[in-house]
Amino acid sequence: MTSEVKSYTGKTAIIIDDDIDYLEILRIYLENYGFSVVTAGSFEEGMRLLDEVVYDLAVFDLMMENADSGFVLSYNSKKKYPTIPVLILTNVANETGIRFDNLSDEKKAWIKADGVLNKGIRMEQLKKEIDRVFAK
Repeated sequence: MTSEVKSYTGKTAIIIDDDIDYLEILRIYLENYGFSVVTAGSFEEGMRLLDEVVYDLAVFDLMMENADSGFVLSYNSKKKYPTIPVLILTNVANETGIRFDNLSDEKKAWIKADGVLNKGIRMEQLKKEIDRVFAK
């Protein structure tokens, strides 16, 4: 049995993360999945790009200049493009102990993201999550 590998050729992803190394790793992986990738290394630059770039997937870091930067980016992205998948990647669990696993529907509605994942996620897991949000 062969499993089909989904390609995202022709789709654009926007990644906003102030950790330049992680940003570059994500860019490479998403390009390998077929995405054209636009990146921003700060919240402010990301907010500007949300108005300038047409994208099919958004990946945001949670904590940048502010502890809730990713939530604000997600809110603004969903306000502009309600159907575009948004994933938030965060290291907050390691830094604060706060986890976003098993969120209630109420919290999911408030966060406005289609998924909140802990940084350190294996890239195969990220690919599965991307496939999941595009299958909706």
